[in-house]
Amino acid sequence: MTRIIRPVHPADADRICAIYNHYVATTTISFEEEPVAATEMQQRIADVTAAELPWLVMVDGDTLIGYAYATKWRARAAYRYSVESSIYLDPDYAGRGAGGTLYEALLAELSQHDLHLVIGGIAQPNEASVRLHERLGFRKVAHFSEVGLKFGRWVDVGYWQLALN
Repeated sequence: MTRIIRPVHPADADRICAIYNHYVATTTISFEEEPVAATEMQQRIADVTAAELPWLVMVDGDTLIGYAYATKWRARAAYRYSVESSIYLDPDYAGRGAGGTLYEALLAELSQHDLHLVIGGIAQPNEASVRLHERLGFRKVAHFSEVGLKFGRWVDVGYWQLALN
């Protein structure tokens, strides 16, 4: 099948939820504890696009297999040149290059905006995500110990950043 990367459509929300809710239910990659409904995901998509930030999806044939997007890092005006990136893949496609291709497309899109810095927060441990970020040029800049509690255990979060210009 041919993989394409395109901007998200509101109708993608159901499939995005199917991918994301797997991580919510089974991992500490997301700190959400309850599944996200399609209506909530549609609102999240609308919020990102209203902020004029990219939300991209990767489609393999007729199947949406992953998505990546950026959100404002913080609300205060001085942070307006920094964004936080997120990427999620259908677990069946992990480890086969789709994540790198999708993330590169997101970074290319972000470089077309008036932005300076991309920040990736990674719940630890997550060696695959660390490798992906570092392969794309991100460098680790922070580590917060026991910042989240999920599945009855404390989880650390590391932060990696990449300067776009």
